[in-house]
Amino acid sequence: MKDSIAMQPIAHVRGGRTGMEDDGWGANRVRIELDAARFTAAALTGLDGFSHAGILFLFHAVRQETVFAEERRPRGNPEWPRVGIFAQRNKDRPNRLGATICRIVAVEGTVLIVEGLDAIDGTPVLDIKPVMRGFLPRGDVRQPSWADALMENYW
Repeated sequence: MKDSIAMQPIAHVRGGRTGMEDDGWGANRVRIELDAARFTAAALTGLDGFSHAGILFLFHAVRQETVFAEERRPRGNPEWPRVGIFAQRNKDRPNRLGATICRIVAVEGTVLIVEGLDAIDGTPVLDIKPVMRGFLPRGDVRQPSWADALMENYW
């Protein structure tokens, strides 16, 4: 028996990029506009006291036929090893979920302005969480060398 989960976006990304290019997301400044039928400015109260927010979103522009659950070479690079979908952050994921930590630029009523969100205009936002030092990784973070190369120009 398969479980099903239904969610409604809490907000949508407005502005910024319209295409999913691989690199240069650091300067992408966008507005995250809360669903006015469900939320008031009270939902964002206090968020401006944080420097960063974690944004959970749906890769809505990914076509179902491009979703995969096996292994592949990240970005198709033949010099990088084949790794499974859960060992990479590719957009063609089984549930098409994205998660990014962004710099908070401003909170204006029911709008959160962030920089560094790797989502395009119109992207449904599923959740917003403040980044707290206590939830960041403890100890050293390790990753393979191909991940270092992949991220070289990402931000």
